[in-house]
Amino acid sequence: MKTIIEPFRVKVVEPIRMTTADEREAILRRASFNLFQVRAEDVIIDLLTDSGTSAMSAAQWGAMMRGDESYAGARSFFRFEEAVKDLTGYENIIPTHQGRAAERILFASTATAGDVIPNNSHFDTTRANVEAGGAVALDLPCSEAAALQSKYPFKGNIDLERLQQTIDRQGRQKIPLVMITVTNNTGGGQPVSLENLRRTSEICRANGIPLYLDAARFAENAYLIKLKEPGQSERSVREIAQEMFQLADGCTMSAKKDALVNIGGFVATNDSNVAERMRNNLILTEGFPTYGGMAGRDLEAIACGLGEILDEDYLAYRLASTRYVGRHVSQLGVPIMLPVGGHAIYLDARQFLPHVPTEQFPGQALAVELYREGGVRSVEIGGVMFGKAAQHDLVRLAIPRRVYTQSHMDYVVEVVEQVYRRREEISGMRITWEPPTLRHFTARFDWV
Repeated sequence: MKTIIEPFRVKVVEPIRMTTADEREAILRRASFNLFQVRAEDVIIDLLTDSGTSAMSAAQWGAMMRGDESYAGARSFFRFEEAVKDLTGYENIIPTHQGRAAERILFASTATAGDVIPNNSHFDTTRANVEAGGAVALDLPCSEAAALQSKYPFKGNIDLERLQQTIDRQGRQKIPLVMITVTNNTGGGQPVSLENLRRTSEICRANGIPLYLDAARFAENAYLIKLKEPGQSERSVREIAQEMFQLADGCTMSAKKDALVNIGGFVATNDSNVAERMRNNLILTEGFPTYGGMAGRDLEAIACGLGEILDEDYLAYRLASTRYVGRHVSQLGVPIMLPVGGHAIYLDARQFLPHVPTEQFPGQALAVELYREGGVRSVEIGGVMFGKAAQHDLVRLAIPRRVYTQSHMDYVVEVVEQVYRRREEISGMRITWEPPTLRHFTARFDWV
């Protein structure tokens, strides 16, 4: 069949409040034009993030009913631990309430001031947690990633030559670990090839440096490897994912993405000494090591979701729905990052609004206009989020898992089209107030 349908049926529905253009204008002004400050009930289609926004399955909701809420040694932890070990093969599994907690604990336990953490690209909270301890978050994306319109299949790759040069220049003692983000969220949700992971692993092991994955979207990355990488099409997604994990020494995971849950995460490692330091850090701020800031029911939902995410019928639908939006907006002439990744469409704001200077935040201006036009909430990934380090100004339309139908996506395409038609009327924005870190969450804006 030409049409790839949703491999599930809708059992529970949630109403959407349909706002008017005048209402949205007032809402934007009350929020100081920061979409993070807009109430969810005032959003028609919410594409701010795919993190924690999934619709859970009947099996997950059923599993939650058996959650063991014992403070220490709960049955739910051991089911969770078994599911993670079966997938990753790592020895030490430490639950956390979400991915940024896993990042904080990992970097606080491994890095010190002046250290360098190479990555294909750090996302916002990853970078903030590296820099919080005085270390340097170094992005080493492959050269192909710079060409937004190129259809190179693995733009998420790390630049292997620059990685080796960094190790030679800094020395092993200044690099406590190398991290690879799969898929590369900052770089447009682009996948990392298995070959690139293998060669990164070889470089790290030859130099005695641990390799960690930011594995929030590991299943989408594994599925794209199956589709795009020579020699991988006959393997199961589970087999590919397991090899990805085994090429590394540990990982952080926001379970709010590819474990299909609304809260939770973990950090895992084969290094028992690092694991002991991380557990001590965990107890300080998250909770006992067998619950890590989560309820037992959350651990059960993750254990179930880690199996469901590897269903290849689901992954085919997931990729098809994302590509559907990308194909239709691209046919309208809207500049987007190609090829379309697994979880989001990235609009190229600099090309969409070429008359808006980069210092006037074209990505923020475009995101605001998408909400004003049709109540679609997105997120800027560019000058606001990363400051002068931003290489592009993108607007991410992150599609929640198992939440919206094709008609919702048709509506999103129409909203993008309407904004694109009047793009010359859109001006730039300025920041009127900002916090010292992670300013995109709470900064205030106004029009230039």
